[in-house]
Amino acid sequence: MTFTIQIENGTEVRNAEADSQRTLYPYVTGTSVVAIKYKDGVLMASDMGGSYGSTLRYKNIERMKAIGKHSLLGASGEISDFQEILRYLDELTLNDNMWDDGNSLGPKEVHNYLTRVMYNRRNKFNPLWNTLVLGGVKNGEKYLGMVSMIGVSFEDNHVATGFGNHLARPILRDEWREDLGFEEGVKLLEKCMRVLLYRDRSAINKLQIAKMTEEGVTVSEPYSLKTFWEFKAFTNPTVGAEGSW
Repeated sequence: MTFTIQIENGTEVRNAEADSQRTLYPYVTGTSVVAIKYKDGVLMASDMGGSYGSTLRYKNIERMKAIGKHSLLGASGEISDFQEILRYLDELTLNDNMWDDGNSLGPKEVHNYLTRVMYNRRNKFNPLWNTLVLGGVKNGEKYLGMVSMIGVSFEDNHVATGFGNHLARPILRDEWREDLGFEEGVKLLEKCMRVLLYRDRSAINKLQIAKMTEEGVTVSEPYSLKTFWEFKAFTNPTVGAEGSW
């Protein structure tokens, strides 16, 4: 915090000017991330849209990144804050590698670190406007967790952010099982992403699916889903609605 001093009619007046800037409201945001455990590791899906308010401004934003050797991070919310989080994690993994002790941070440690970061920023009334999904595999143990912008965190077999928490989780509760194969897991994620595409105005039909196993992270090339828009509810959505004309 810096101060400027002005003299007005013999009276000293101090004006505070903030050196730092804060994200007071998210500007460019990404929508849902959906992730599940499957037989060999963790699968995660997100689209590549970036919305400037209600305008779908960017269509090539990657929101899933490998963290170290054992973790995969996905984010919804403010894109610039996600980039700041990635800088924090780059520094974390660099410091971890500098020890050169044969050990490396696992997904549980990274998830705990992110929980502390988000809660700390929330307590400073300067939150990072993101909901994060952290998955990984280390020593044969699969891990999947989520942390909100105020530091609320939990682990589960399947998680989703944004609209996905309302529209995809019911599908996952019905159809997820522990012994899902890779192809079955991808089909389940695609089903969730298709429902979100139909119902979420911020979703776009350009997505990526990431796979996390003991061998590391693989992120697919962007692709589109086959869709069907001839449902009666889509062609005339106001039929039977009170006040329709």
